[in-house]
Amino acid sequence: MKPRPTCAPGWRPVGAALALLLLGACGALKPLLAPATHPKSYALAEGPDAVTPPAPAPAAMTALTLIVSPPHAASGFDSQRMVYLRRADELQYFAYNEWIDTPSRMLAPLIVSAVNASGAFRAVVQTPSPATGDLRLDAEILRLQQEFFDSPSKVRFTLRAYIVDVTTRRVVATREFEALAAAPSEDARGGVTAAHAAVRSVLKELAEFCAQTARQSSPRAAPAPVAR
Repeated sequence: MKPRPTCAPGWRPVGAALALLLLGACGALKPLLAPATHPKSYALAEGPDAVTPPAPAPAAMTALTLIVSPPHAASGFDSQRMVYLRRADELQYFAYNEWIDTPSRMLAPLIVSAVNASGAFRAVVQTPSPATGDLRLDAEILRLQQEFFDSPSKVRFTLRAYIVDVTTRRVVATREFEALAAAPSEDARGGVTAAHAAVRSVLKELAEFCAQTARQSSPRAAPAPVAR
């Protein structure tokens, strides 16, 4: 009977090394073969802490119509990615959490609702729309970010607004608004809650700003004729 072939002692370490390499390769493939983790999506008007319009202002309604343009966003804030900072001026993004839409598109109907609730305008219309107006509101999101500089983390929301006379195309008022709100937890969910509070605060100030501008821009009533 022929003896069975046996591996030379020198081959055993090589075989073991090959086995380890194969195991490592399989481990490296696992993340690729595993199902992708779907990110959680959040909106700026969702749940019990959603943005709500401020109470109507006591001022009398003007006869003006306000056209609300689609808001713009500064670079870095014009996508669905949620921004956070651990160091100043170094933007980072959550890997498994995002907005359900871009902040600028989510903000547009909230602006309309807040300004309309002020009671200062005959109508508040969001473009695109066939309606014409007297004033136009242009807005730009400068920052919407969760800052982990200290504990608790805070969300900073900065908005720049312009009010334009539609007839003359002249900017009649401009202002920058900023709000800082503490997060109840050190994660993206806490940041969303803080973002709701910060946006709600800015919307309240924005509605008051628009109402004040409308009152200043509204034509004064002609004096009643004197009886002779």
